[in-house]
Amino acid sequence: QVQLVESGGGLVQAGGSLRLSCAASGSIFFINTMGWYRQAPGKQRELVATITRGGSTTYADSVKGRFTISRDNARNTVYLQMNSLKPEDTAVYYCNADSGGFNYWGRGTQVTVSS
Repeated sequence: QVQLVESGGGLVQAGGSLRLSCAASGSIFFINTMGWYRQAPGKQRELVATITRGGSTTYADSVKGRFTISRDNARNTVYLQMNSLKPEDTAVYYCNADSGGFNYWGRGTQVTVSS
């Protein structure tokens, strides 16, 4: 079992920045890819960014150039630096971890971007 706890969400004006953190605990030895997903009201959950244990990253086209995912394996923590935020980035952001073929999710953190 892996437990994921997100933090860092909040309310920010358009153009502003936020940094999300996700701390993993439990059976962390087998964690490979970690990532961030988001779900806006009335929409499906969508991929934001992922990062492997080795540091390879992927991004949704909508956030490329604005968001940066990073990972501290020693602290078992993944980060999402979000710059130039737009109102359409408003969503609940969820942390995800792939461990031993199982997917684990955090409870989410709300990000609200006002125009």
